[in-house]
Parts: sequence; structure tokens; C-alpha cells
Amino acid sequence: MSDVLEVAVLYVRAGEGAAFEAAFAEARQIIASMPGHQRHELRRCVERADRYLLLVWWDTLEAHTEGFRGSPEYQRWKTLLHRFYEPFPVVEHYAPLSGA
Repeated sequence: MSDVLEVAVLYVRAGEGAAFEAAFAEARQIIASMPGHQRHELRRCVERADRYLLLVWWDTLEAHTEGFRGSPEYQRWKTLLHRFYEPFPVVEHYAPLSGA
């Protein structure tokens, strides 16, 4: 499988949006440096200020699940960001439809 889109809705603890965004400014450098990373976007929900959508395009599913998550850099990512989530996000992966 190639060109995989990682999608996560991030529920940030109420009132911690600014701190989360500051931490993500550092964390974005980590993910951008990973092999197989194509690009990413972080968007804030218009209706709910403490909800975010993270989209990350990877070359393959394994680039994310094995490469990134298995890397020492992922430990730093976790330290920076995981404390903000409640509940912890569900991460899903999507592949393009052939011929679409």
C-alpha cells in the first residue's frame, strides 16, 4: 500500500489549545524529518476550539506504524503532545481509491 493518509481527531483538554499549538510547533519538526513522511496538516475545529484534525500523508502504512512509531523520535513526540489528549485519539489510515 502506498500514499497512505493518517487521520486523527485530537480532543485537547479544555483551555490548553494554545499550549498544545506551541508544543505542536516543535513536534512538527520531528514528524517532518521522518522517512516516508510526505506532508502534514493540523487544523483547529471552527465550532469547538479545543478539537483539532491531524492529517499526515505517508509513503506507506509501515512508514508510520513501524518507522515513526518505532523510532526514538516518537518518544519525544509523545512527551510533547500526548499529555494534551482526553480522550486519547483514534488513529485511522486511508488509501486512495483506484481510478478515483
